[in-house]
Amino acid sequence: MHLKQHLFLNYPRQLPFFSGIFFLLLFFTLLVVSDPLLLSAKQIELVKEQYGEDAVARVMQWQDLLIANRQKNERDKLIAVNDYFNQMKFISDKSHWGIDDYWATPIEFIATQAGDCEDFSIAKYFSLLQLGLDIEKLRLVYVKSRSINQAHMVLAYYSSSEPEPLILDNLDKTIKPSSERSDLIPSYSFNGETLWSSKELRSRGAKIGKTGNIEVWKMLIDRMSQGK
Repeated sequence: MHLKQHLFLNYPRQLPFFSGIFFLLLFFTLLVVSDPLLLSAKQIELVKEQYGEDAVARVMQWQDLLIANRQKNERDKLIAVNDYFNQMKFISDKSHWGIDDYWATPIEFIATQAGDCEDFSIAKYFSLLQLGLDIEKLRLVYVKSRSINQAHMVLAYYSSSEPEPLILDNLDKTIKPSSERSDLIPSYSFNGETLWSSKELRSRGAKIGKTGNIEVWKMLIDRMSQGK
């Protein structure tokens, strides 16, 4: 993972199988369900074709998690999402996808049950957005981790009432305020709209551009728009 390669380079746990009958019932039920937290029938079918019925079960478990927590307070939503994704296996992009840097969609991450730090953070980010959190409260933050001596990504949550963000991380699995994460040295942060230069976790940093300038992010959003 190389921090600056993303910026301005080429552009300004197994679950039981679904039975065939149950899957068909699920498929046709989703055709008429309008709940925005549920995946479409097309997305479910794509997961089945690409990753198998076990992956469908995992994706539906994720959907169940979102539905079960949509009425909770924001702190409970953070805990539920953080704990759920931190069960996944860490694996490098090279080993998992055969390339040096690949930002997986939440479905790709859940279906394969593995990913690297970016995949953990991205899946948490989009899950919390689906649970109704304001985009202004969430940032994906590139840092250097002193504990592993390499570049790393975490998700920061900025409460309206607290002066510093909470950090959701797959290395330190407990949600902590940024003041308790002196092991992380930030470089830049972003959400789905804006890119910031970040010199310390507590600071919101200075705006330096739009997220559309991150090519791997654009590729991620494009795959998500295709239901992947």
